[in-house]
Amino acid sequence: MLKIAVIDGQGGGIGSLIVKRLKEEFRDSVEIIALGTNAAATSAMMKSRANKGATGENAIIWNSDKVDMIIGPLSISLPNAMLGEVTANMASAIIASNAKKVLLPLNQEGIDIVGVSKEPLPHLIEQTIIKIKEIKDV
Repeated sequence: MLKIAVIDGQGGGIGSLIVKRLKEEFRDSVEIIALGTNAAATSAMMKSRANKGATGENAIIWNSDKVDMIIGPLSISLPNAMLGEVTANMASAIIASNAKKVLLPLNQEGIDIVGVSKEPLPHLIEQTIIKIKEIKDV
């Protein structure tokens, strides 16, 4: 079974939409671990039916290398992102993890990625689902 960490912060709105869509598409064929930079983010993702949830720096660091895939906004890989909620240790653990990373290029931190078209969040989540299907079938 594919083990997926969905990481988000602040209110957890992006993460909760990702978890909801993953559950709709894959049902119980994947295990979803909600990792929030704060309790509100974890709670929002748990309400969207993540299998497990944990909060904070240590939880994100500990679980980053225990999953097959990490999904979240690009900002989870940037130290001090999300109004400072993403620590340098969190970002480092996420990037250093052997897990496949699927990061949504949302421009919340003032970083533009050249060559990536600006799409609304629902479209990015659908592209994420397609990418996960490709990875699962490999």
